[in-house]
Amino acid sequence: MVSVVKADLDPAVFGLEPNVSVMAQVVTAQLAARRAGTQSTKTRAEVSGGGSKPWAQKGTGRARAGSSRSPIWTGGGVALGPKPRKYTQRTPKKMVKLALRSALSDRAADSKVLVVDSWDFGDTPSTKAAKAALASLGTEGRVLVVLADADAVAARSFRNLPEVQIIAARELNAYDVLVNDFVVFTQATLPTSAPAATEEAAQ
Repeated sequence: MVSVVKADLDPAVFGLEPNVSVMAQVVTAQLAARRAGTQSTKTRAEVSGGGSKPWAQKGTGRARAGSSRSPIWTGGGVALGPKPRKYTQRTPKKMVKLALRSALSDRAADSKVLVVDSWDFGDTPSTKAAKAALASLGTEGRVLVVLADADAVAARSFRNLPEVQIIAARELNAYDVLVNDFVVFTQATLPTSAPAATEEAAQ
């Protein structure tokens, strides 16, 4: 049975006063980077038709009109509509690392950072064993399980649990820490004063 081990959490990573403003900025940048930015509308120059003046300028009693593709006409172009664009924001690496340490410190302050020695599921993935392992840890709600590249069996064991999110240690980021209630590390993936994890998605 998997059990929590007593590990010394690095105060430089897990003992900071969370910087809320930095976390908010980094998370916003990370979510913005996920946006496709492919939305597009046609302007009056791009819609078809409207090549001739609908009616004479004067004498009809109607409002003057130069094109049936005007934005105020049905089927006309869109004024100031969205066009394809990039939403990515430049975020300094030091800010990204500070946001991650702040998020981990916030979870550690609530005793929601757990460390296990390793995930021993043998050579065969087992969702049942993974669920039992989390139950033995006493986790509730959403759980972020941080795995090393060598934990392929563990990854396949946890992936079918809807309340569990698995993430590689090198991809650990502030957003995924904050959206989960518990964070579970192994001894091999526990961050130190110089965490290798970065948030490339926020760059």
